[in-house]
Amino acid sequence: MVRQDGKVSQDDRDEKAPHVLVVEDDDTLAAEIVAELESRGFKTDRAADGREALATARSGQFDIFVMDRMLPHVDGLSVIEELRQSEIMTPVLVLSALSAVDERVQGFKAGGDDYLVKPFAMDELVARLEALLRRPNSSRATKLRVGPLEMDLIDRKVDRMGREVDLLPREFRLLEYLMRRPNQVLTRTMLLEDVWNYRFIPQTNLVDVHIGKLRRKVDAPGETPLIHSIRGAGFMLRIQD
Repeated sequence: MVRQDGKVSQDDRDEKAPHVLVVEDDDTLAAEIVAELESRGFKTDRAADGREALATARSGQFDIFVMDRMLPHVDGLSVIEELRQSEIMTPVLVLSALSAVDERVQGFKAGGDDYLVKPFAMDELVARLEALLRRPNSSRATKLRVGPLEMDLIDRKVDRMGREVDLLPREFRLLEYLMRRPNQVLTRTMLLEDVWNYRFIPQTNLVDVHIGKLRRKVDAPGETPLIHSIRGAGFMLRIQD
């Protein structure tokens, strides 16, 4: 049964529901993630440390893992590496309070499929899980391809139809956010919260300045503009079908 808020009751989850292993040592956060996922029709199990995560992941049939980076006994990246060495290629969404570019690169190199910085919105967590579940089973993609743009998440490079786009770290993160949400209107508040990790939104033109710089690099003279300002709403990476 679908509730009035659009979520699915736990009793109505069927055996085809995606099965998620949530690996998180913070009991409060783990409970919040599990409750949110189950309200949306996922089946969940939880592991509280790295050793338990390895044992559970190897013994169960999971569709996806949510993996905290910092765990007792065995850290999250080591867990992912061991799973990959065991040829368990189940998609992994890494959770971490560490937002530096080098930390994100380490997450991808260990075998993670996506990386979400704490604190995060539950809607984005669910959206990222759903995106990973839509990938072909054989896909362990480390690249995003949207229209004429290709982004290498490991080497931190962007290419537009053979032209390398040289981006600063924040510009790279901003473009990654846009590429994961093509043809969607993204508000300044969303960008400040999710790209800059601001929880108190100041009065600033920070987003506009960075979008302007990014647009000049992505949309070279003579190329079809991809990054658009939506008056009164925000911004969009517009890709033609």
